[in-house]
Amino acid sequence: MDGLWTGGISTMLVEIGGVAVASLLLALVLRRFLPPFTAWSLAAFVAAVACIGVLTLTPAYEVPSVIAAEDRPTSCSFDYAGPSPEGFWIVGGDQRLLNLVVFVPAGALLVMGLARWRAARVFVPLGLLGLVAYSVAIEWLQLEVARIDRACDVTDMVDNSLGALVGVGLGLLAVGVVRPWRHTRPSRS
Repeated sequence: MDGLWTGGISTMLVEIGGVAVASLLLALVLRRFLPPFTAWSLAAFVAAVACIGVLTLTPAYEVPSVIAAEDRPTSCSFDYAGPSPEGFWIVGGDQRLLNLVVFVPAGALLVMGLARWRAARVFVPLGLLGLVAYSVAIEWLQLEVARIDRACDVTDMVDNSLGALVGVGLGLLAVGVVRPWRHTRPSRS
């Protein structure tokens, strides 16, 4: 089992490739039942949420197979906007901005995938709450699963939630332009 799942960028890229293939297949299935815009938006939303999981729950670097219990954090950091790395292991820049940006596509795609139905007025706010809960769950897992060598931080939860909210706002702007409710269902052959 050792070395089978070690983490790092190469592991993340393989996992993201798997997410892309699965999401493409999902979109092709959804296109049989939904208009193309809606089908692709929903499949892309699923991909965005899965990619968030990959980026936040895969070890950033190759980690040892065992992390001693005494070396593992026992609580979440509540030092809001406290010390965070100046860069990220994939691209440079402020980690807080990257935490925000990673949730923007999910928020926007949530709106675009649901916009054609009147129930979106209920399901988009519920979906936004779901994205906030997803961020909290990720941080909890980062605290509980020492093997992934990640840290739980309340600042990440706030930044992720803000990113989802910004994404919902951008999604609302996008559907105002695209107006997916005007698209028809695909014809069945």
